[in-house]
Amino acid sequence: MDFDGVNSIWDGVYYHPHIFGGLMLTAALLGLSTSYFAGISVPHLPYMFPDLRLFHNKKYQKRRVRVYMDGCFDLMHYGHANALRQAKALGDELVVGVVSDDQIIANKGPPVLSMEERLTLVSGLKWVDEVIADAPYEITEEFMKRLFNDHKIDYIIHGDDPCLLPDGTDAYALAKSAGRYKQIKRTEGVSSTDIVGRILASQKDSKTHEDDNVSSQHIEADKLNKLENDKKVANGQQMSHFLPTSRRIVQFSNGKGPGPNARVVYIDGAFDLFHAGHVEILKNARKLGDFLLVGIYTDQTISEHRGSHFPLMHLHERSLSVLACRHVDEVIIGAPWEVTNDMITTFNISLVVHGTISERNSTLNGSVDPYAVPKSMGIFRMIESPKDITTTTVAQRIVDNHEIYQKRNAKKEASEKKYYAQKTYISGD
Repeated sequence: MDFDGVNSIWDGVYYHPHIFGGLMLTAALLGLSTSYFAGISVPHLPYMFPDLRLFHNKKYQKRRVRVYMDGCFDLMHYGHANALRQAKALGDELVVGVVSDDQIIANKGPPVLSMEERLTLVSGLKWVDEVIADAPYEITEEFMKRLFNDHKIDYIIHGDDPCLLPDGTDAYALAKSAGRYKQIKRTEGVSSTDIVGRILASQKDSKTHEDDNVSSQHIEADKLNKLENDKKVANGQQMSHFLPTSRRIVQFSNGKGPGPNARVVYIDGAFDLFHAGHVEILKNARKLGDFLLVGIYTDQTISEHRGSHFPLMHLHERSLSVLACRHVDEVIIGAPWEVTNDMITTFNISLVVHGTISERNSTLNGSVDPYAVPKSMGIFRMIESPKDITTTTVAQRIVDNHEIYQKRNAKKEASEKKYYAQKTYISGD
């Protein structure tokens, strides 16, 4: 009997145990009755199934459950990452559809990030197994059949917040009617709409700061930051509503440290408004060792070096975005500006790296070199940044088209308010 034949028998045992049990009982009864039917010879079970011993040697592998989740993933943030983490928990393999530019324009307005940038961000997440580019915004019957037949998808996943088409209908209605839909809990405190609002507000804040620069020169830094925050509140500008918990950090963490002889590579930065350039530089840094440790600057450090209107995302938001990246092993939440000898010893750092592309800032001219110590030890290296994207260039895209994004945000903010007004508790992670 060939191996495929044995597999077929095993499949029958697994999916139809009652039939196999009946066959076994019949064979046993015939074996016991051979003395009664003296002349009838009934073959012993081992001769009927000569390779039955393989049942004991081969543990049946249950088919892996494949789940699908789609999205625009524009201005990708930790809320997107947490949604995909939850989706992966509902199956064994996660396939992610990235909605096409044309579909986003038709249903929501122009995307900030290109398809290539959004694919880089989604592919860089540790929970994603496969990516489908140019996915439709609506789950049509044709696309649903493609998911089920070509991609072997078992369930289609979406968050508990409604996803409506321009005509007001549910984009996931067909998946729900087919009984192949599962829902996850939305991550509170952040959305792409919220981030666009923060960027537009920060630009207004920056202009106001420039106008008031002369009068504020003698105000202490901490008092100035407080005044700036007070202005944001007074003007109703966007502020983060994210409530960080230790459990969320654990969910995003790998939970493993470096081995005793591991080559630990260290890279630090703001990682504000996590973008494709961050993913690519982290990927290249990881290739230089066995364990990638990422230092994430405090909000205060970033404000001191880049202005009071930065960062756009606060420390815990930025930490989760970096932790979600598949190339990252561990992060230092609130890393110091300067890499010290004590840091290098504590974390057993073998190499400190920095990308060739970073935020330009004249305030750094003449300041202390943050990499002086690793340079003196001969363990510092500049690595080529694969992309010339920065937080500032991404934000500038929104500023350059602020009228379009303000209009889009006004519409989205109305639906956001409606969602929160009707919000009820939903259990989940």
